[in-house]
Amino acid sequence: MNNILQQIVADKRIEVERQKSQTPHADVVAEARSTNPPRDFKAALTQPTPAGIHLIAEIKRKSPSAGVIRDSFDPARIAEVYQSAGASAISILTDEKYFDGRLEYIDEVRKVTDLPLLRKDFTIDAYQIAQARVAGADAILLIAEVLSPVEIAEFANIAADFGLSALVEAHNEKELQGVLDVFAASFPANVIIGINNRDLTIQKTDIATTAQLAKMLDASMTIVSESGIHTRDDVINVQQAGAQAILVGESILKAEDINGKVNELLGV
Repeated sequence: MNNILQQIVADKRIEVERQKSQTPHADVVAEARSTNPPRDFKAALTQPTPAGIHLIAEIKRKSPSAGVIRDSFDPARIAEVYQSAGASAISILTDEKYFDGRLEYIDEVRKVTDLPLLRKDFTIDAYQIAQARVAGADAILLIAEVLSPVEIAEFANIAADFGLSALVEAHNEKELQGVLDVFAASFPANVIIGINNRDLTIQKTDIATTAQLAKMLDASMTIVSESGIHTRDDVINVQQAGAQAILVGESILKAEDINGKVNELLGV
C-alpha cells in the first residue's frame, strides 16, 4: 500500500480504536447477535435476472478521486430509485473522512428498501464486522490490498458467523491468487469475488482488469466487476468476461436521471 490508500487505512485504524474505547467489542457482538437475520446478499446476485447481469448500485456522496459526486444527496431517496430501476443490491459508503459516508445511512436505506445492503468501508478489524451487522448491513467488503490472505479468511469466517456475505476484492493477479490459495481447501459459501478495475494506490481505472482476473476463477464463483463502468458497452464487456454482477456508483450518481442511467446500463 502507498499514497492515498495507506493514509486511509492509517486513519481507519485510529477511528476503530476510538470506537472501541466508546463501545467495547463484546457489547457490539452481543447486539449484533440480537438483531434480525440479515438478507441474503450473495443469493441476490445469483438468481436469474431479466438484464442478464445484476447491479449493485452504490450510494456515495464523494470520493478522493472524483471529489463531490452528487450535491443533492438523500440516501433513502436514492435507494428507492435504485430498487424501482431494477438494482439487485445496494452498496453504501460508510467511511466519513474520505467519502463523506455515515454508518447511519445503512439504517436509513434499510427502512425504505428490501434489497440486501453492502457496508462499503475499509475493514481492518473484526469490530467493524459486528458493527456492520448492528447497523443493518447484509454484507461487508474485504480488500486484498489492505488485508493479508489469512486476515481475509478470518474475517470471511466471522462474517459468516453473523450471517453476512463477504465481497472479497482484488485488483491484480497476485492479490487474487493469495485469496484463492488461502481458500483452496474449502471456498466459503458466503464469499463473493470482487474484481476492482481501479488501482487504489494511484486511482487509475482499466475495465480490462476484469477479463484478466476472471480467467483465474472457477465458473462456479460469483464475480462482481467494480469501478470504471460508465456505459452499456462497459457492462457487456465485463459480462462477457464472466462477471455476474457489476458495482456502479459514480456514473449513476453523476447522471441527472438516475433511473434512466440504471436502465441504460442494464439494457432495459
